[in-house]
Amino acid sequence: MKRKLLKIGIALAAAGACAVAAIGVSTAAASTGHAGGASGGYGVSVRVDRPNPYQFLPRVPSFRVTSQTVRNGHALPKAQWSGVFGAGGQDISPQLSWSGFPKSTQSFVVSMYDPEAPTGSGYLHWLVSDIPATTTSLPLNAGALNSATLPAGAFQLMADSGMPRYIGAAPPAHSGEHDYYITVTALDEAKTGLPATTSGALFAFSTDGHVVGRATLVCPTWN
Repeated sequence: MKRKLLKIGIALAAAGACAVAAIGVSTAAASTGHAGGASGGYGVSVRVDRPNPYQFLPRVPSFRVTSQTVRNGHALPKAQWSGVFGAGGQDISPQLSWSGFPKSTQSFVVSMYDPEAPTGSGYLHWLVSDIPATTTSLPLNAGALNSATLPAGAFQLMADSGMPRYIGAAPPAHSGEHDYYITVTALDEAKTGLPATTSGALFAFSTDGHVVGRATLVCPTWN
């Protein structure tokens, strides 16, 4: 009996030490955090490292995507925030250009996704399908409602807003940092055959076997 109690005491002591160590790690992380990070419950800014949502998908080659509007690793400019959702922005989709994609590419998909949105499944802000393989850029505001600047054959899906257009960032106040993934995906099919009402999850599931390349700009943004 005494031996059993001794083992329990050691286990509880170890658990307490782990808890203290965890707090120490969080506090140390806070010292290297930056404004806009999650508070972590310690009243200080904490930079939490989060997984890339694409890391759970089959690996495919990468290629180059650039923008005259947004910068990888930098917050979205205010024009790329949402006005529709009252975040003070203008819902203007960024200019994008891409190159170096696989030769088997027959079409592209362009999207913007926030995996940290407080929904349990993230938030798909923008989804454009059936962009011809001959197209290597989209102009500023190509994601406008009833856009006239998308290439022939391309169309916008309703994504999570229920509107076939680009919806800008709208991170809830004090919700921490949100990583906006602006992604160009290369497919080996010219047409997906999916309607504009297809959900983002079903779209991704249906096209997964046709993805031959992917390029992403990540814009960490906070409110």
